Amino acid sequence: MFFTSSLLIAGLMSFGQASNEFQTIKKEKKPLKFLLGGALEFGGDDVAEIYFVDGSTQRMNAGQGGTLYAGGQLQLDKKEQLFLRTSVGIKYLTTKAENAHIRLTRFPVQASINYFPAKKLRIGVGIVSHQGIRLNFDGIGDNQKFTAGPGPVLEIAYAGVGLSYTVLTYKDTDKNAYSANSIGITFSGVF
Repeated sequence: MFFTSSLLIAGLMSFGQASNEFQTIKKEKKPLKFLLGGALEFGGDDVAEIYFVDGSTQRMNAGQGGTLYAGGQLQLDKKEQLFLRTSVGIKYLTTKAENAHIRLTRFPVQASINYFPAKKLRIGVGIVSHQGIRLNFDGIGDNQKFTAGPGPVLEIAYAGVGLSYTVLTYKDTDKNAYSANSIGITFSGVF
């Protein structure tokens, strides 16, 4: 009886210690998290103006489009106030044309340092580069390619929703420059 009781008590103590260790492991925060986000951005110079048979027109601006991106967020300090965010995404703009799929596509690559002065308030400063910039007229006109150097991006967000400002310049094959500056509404979260 004494031997069985001793084994039962030792087993319960071991279980209690293992349970405490599991809780400690569970509470540890990971320094690297998966980042998902998107943005709706507006602005920039006209890169095309589309004319429709009903007499209406639609301008395609270099900074305009919807963006979806994925990346990572790395904690840089123990106080959980400073983070590095990196992401790669696709930025897309299309027209209301029904007979052709006219579109402006580009692939933003971004890195930023983000500071959290309060729990849900985030301020970010970084650099962005747009790669593979293509204006496709779907056979109605000649497709165009653009290049862009890196540019600064600023963002302020609260609880995952923010405002951003990006400064970029696109150049076409004839070296004509187009402002791709944009103001955006951003959405992001980490997992």
